[in-house]
Amino acid sequence: MTFGFTPPPSADPASRLGRMLEPSEWAAAGIPLLRNPREVVTGLHSRHLPTPSTAVVAVLDPEERLTASASFSRTGAAAADGWEFRNALLTQLRRVIPHDLRRRTPVRTAVLLYCRDGESQWTQEDGAWMWGLRDACTLHGLRCGAYITLTREGWQILGEGRSGRRPHSASLRTALDITATGDGKAAPLSQPHSGAHDALSHSAAV
Repeated sequence: MTFGFTPPPSADPASRLGRMLEPSEWAAAGIPLLRNPREVVTGLHSRHLPTPSTAVVAVLDPEERLTASASFSRTGAAAADGWEFRNALLTQLRRVIPHDLRRRTPVRTAVLLYCRDGESQWTQEDGAWMWGLRDACTLHGLRCGAYITLTREGWQILGEGRSGRRPHSASLRTALDITATGDGKAAPLSQPHSGAHDALSHSAAV
């Protein structure tokens, strides 16, 4: 018996549009609401200190306690593709936590925080991240949780309308300015280590 390799999906624009979710599709998917979104957002921000183009995927237990998390950066100007985002998220999940595929019903929930430039409104890139998160959760035996954007306007849970002004995408720069020493050098802040990996650089934390 021989096993072949499944070719990657088509990269043409029409196919990529099929690998993203509109806000209405996301809202209709029954994504569980976070009980304390501000606490989740501030906790992930302080742990990973994301800058624009950084994604933070986190796994929460039924009590909404952080079980594991990983951050990685999207680099390059390639068009957003949910299939590539799915693979990147799945790689990070496999690195930081065992799958729950043996459970009949998912117990743990994965949420995604993406720090980016631009306005807070939904973009096609957001739609691709939503598609990727939903698919990665299915393949790892997790419930698909909230998708959160972090922009200069603050944070926002797309599909829910809940938002806040802090933290925002420039919070790290603000923190560096506030903690600058008298000689003009910034005091050291803990940041996740990054390493190059194709078009994505990544780091993980538990």
